[in-house]
Amino acid sequence: MSTLDDWIETACAELGLDPAELTQKTVLNLARVVAHTVDRPAAPLTAYLLGVAVGRGAPLAETAAKLQDLARGRPAAPDTAPTD
Repeated sequence: MSTLDDWIETACAELGLDPAELTQKTVLNLARVVAHTVDRPAAPLTAYLLGVAVGRGAPLAETAAKLQDLARGRPAAPDTAPTD
């Protein structure tokens, strides 16, 4: 069992969730797309928003796809690194 799998089992047990119902790949793909196309700190916040939407009855896969499309459609963030 990987560290990730162990953590998911532990967190699900604490929250009373069934780890078999978790679709890790969907959430991780969303976080990857958002981190690379929007901003790294936006990834966990977007995953949280996905969870809120799904908790309110939105379908997981469709909602994650909408958010990925939204992130991909954004213009690239300007490079904020100082230029010397």
